[in-house]
Amino acid sequence: MKFSTKHTVLFLSTCALMQGAYASGYHFGTQSVTAQGTANSSAAEADDASTLFYNPAGLTKLEGNQISAAINLVKPDVKYENASATYTGGGNVPGSTNGKIAKDLKIAPHLYGAYHLNDQVTVGVGMYIPFGSGTDYAEDSVSRYNLNKTELTTFAVEPAVAFKINDQHSVAVGAIAQHADVKLRKYADWGSRLGASGQADGAGNVKLDDWGFGYHLAWMWDVNDRARVGVNYRSKVEHNLKGDAEWSAVGPVAQRFRPAIQATVAQGGSGYVPQEDASLDIVTPESLSVHGMYRATPKLNLFGDVTWTRHSRFNEAHLKFANPKRTLSGALSNETVIYPNWRNTYKVGLGASYQYSEPLQLRGGIAFDQSPVRSADERLVTLPDANRLWFSLGAKYDFNRQHSIDVAYSHIHINNASTRTQGGTTYVDSNVRSHASYKSSANILGLQYNYRF
Repeated sequence: MKFSTKHTVLFLSTCALMQGAYASGYHFGTQSVTAQGTANSSAAEADDASTLFYNPAGLTKLEGNQISAAINLVKPDVKYENASATYTGGGNVPGSTNGKIAKDLKIAPHLYGAYHLNDQVTVGVGMYIPFGSGTDYAEDSVSRYNLNKTELTTFAVEPAVAFKINDQHSVAVGAIAQHADVKLRKYADWGSRLGASGQADGAGNVKLDDWGFGYHLAWMWDVNDRARVGVNYRSKVEHNLKGDAEWSAVGPVAQRFRPAIQATVAQGGSGYVPQEDASLDIVTPESLSVHGMYRATPKLNLFGDVTWTRHSRFNEAHLKFANPKRTLSGALSNETVIYPNWRNTYKVGLGASYQYSEPLQLRGGIAFDQSPVRSADERLVTLPDANRLWFSLGAKYDFNRQHSIDVAYSHIHINNASTRTQGGTTYVDSNVRSHASYKSSANILGLQYNYRF
């Protein structure tokens, strides 16, 4: 089974753009409805317990103890068109050339808590969705040999402790435990081994999962009564994903030749056994955020955030199988090595909040999010990532001192993109040359309940 760059990025989770991750690369994009209402530019605000994700030093700024429970409803719209593919040995791949690959409504919950141990120390815990992805091509798509279907589910648990150094300065440290669960399906051109490309397809299903661990550091400084700045650093997280790959014959021709394909090489077959172990080592990137808040008037707050992400960590990946397989070149291989060649990126966000009345606050923001993809030759079919703009509106309503809710809506405009993949003969399983154009966007609706006690 050939795993290209497109497959591996999904092991990182992130539709998410789910194409699924809704920030660039494979980050989900928002972990707080409060922050979502300002296009995630308000990390310096520290308004509720969800500050734990964006800057946990803000836990010391909270009024009393708090719990924040949020849910995001995510509706992606990712379409491909004008797709074409050519077998490595020659000839066009038959099938549909357009369609949607991300269309289902996704639900992402987040939960945070904060508790003041004393005037100087506040502890908190967060459970949130850092990455998420799901793509689904039609089974007859010309892109089926690149990838047919993917599902990625991740969640993270983070305990944190914040220290108030004095009335101006606070710092925090957190420990991140992140779980990733991946499922995918891909069609394989077994016919190429028989000199009959496209006449005998096999299908591979892979399931991998792993726990990875990292850390979180933050600092917040109240410059004066009107201005506040903060710095937030989230470390890399290393994953050693392990699981199994299952191979099955699709159609009568593939089933006829299945014994010759699915036997081990030692048995005279091609090595695509019905079930085998699989693994993949990946590193999700660290990020550094610098953000600020300015109280322009008693009712108007202004926010800004600049976040740098070391996406260049994703420049090489090795997917390994337990059994060696015969490639189109005739050589044996038990792995596929890919070179995504991602670049480091930045995100810039600006936002504001306006206290319209005593219980009602209005919020809004805009953000530019740079893509780590350098060119169409390196863009992933399962994650056709491109530069994007966030447009967000939100509101907070205080029912009383204890109870409040946040609502937010974000529209994410993603630049049109294209992919160009090149064929090869040294990969595990067949590879095809392909091209497609993509039009993508996403809408996110968020609701959050905050409880102070």
